[in-house]
Amino acid sequence: MEGVMSFVRGVIFQPPPSLLVSAMSVVGVVSLGNAGLSELRGNHMKYSKFAAQPSASTSPSPSWSSLPSRTGMLVAYTPAFLAALSSLLLLHHGGDGASSSRLFLVESALAVHFFKRVFETLFVHKYSGTMAAGTAIPISVSYFSVTALTIYTQILTQEALLPEPAMDLRLYGVVLFLIGIAGNFYHHYLLSKLRSSGDDGKKKEYKIPKGGMFELVICPHYLFEILGFYGIALISQTLYSFCVAVGTSLYLMGRSKATREWYLSKFDYFPPHVKALIPFVFWMINQCE
Repeated sequence: MEGVMSFVRGVIFQPPPSLLVSAMSVVGVVSLGNAGLSELRGNHMKYSKFAAQPSASTSPSPSWSSLPSRTGMLVAYTPAFLAALSSLLLLHHGGDGASSSRLFLVESALAVHFFKRVFETLFVHKYSGTMAAGTAIPISVSYFSVTALTIYTQILTQEALLPEPAMDLRLYGVVLFLIGIAGNFYHHYLLSKLRSSGDDGKKKEYKIPKGGMFELVICPHYLFEILGFYGIALISQTLYSFCVAVGTSLYLMGRSKATREWYLSKFDYFPPHVKALIPFVFWMINQCE
């Protein structure tokens, strides 16, 4: 146990003296982990294609409470992107070399991450239907909060003059982040090619994804997103950023299982060798078949 704690102290900054950051580190893991368990239990996010669709007899929501799906996703992603970009452009980065570089890299990675999401929403993904404002706004607040707190934690760590971890993982983090962002974008592009319709209002149609790592797992875009968040955590090396990465992993694990089960229910010929999230691994994600 002492060896584990020594290793942790060697890769993670001592937490800054902030009750907010400490509390949100726990809240982030618990809330995202709970969201993953909800996905495992079949309680899906309302914008998900897995969620139960309202019946014809159900009264439609007032028009003011619904947004076109593309607009809803822009509402979800844009504030976080603007927060990261504003921090990158407005904060002073001329302090200590290591700390200043780390803050700049964290801000840049978050800005790139959410810029990619906005870009994909505008030019890659195909959408149909609407998204409830009551769904888009909480997601937006969540992404904005995570982005702001990740940067705020880095600033507190820098201002507290906490000693650098024994192992500098910034370079590894940058490489892992770039792999994650590129792999996620590529597989989102492949997914967009499967959709035969979108904003034109026609009935949407789904197919079993092919190409890239879709030949091995049904959710390679989730796998690469997880890698991207761990890349940010390695750049940051704060406890909060690692908690975000762990929480994101737990959520996307549950989400990937829900995705695989959905495809199994829709396609009789779904290839059994295609796992949920990790290639070649047969584990709890696939044991509910």
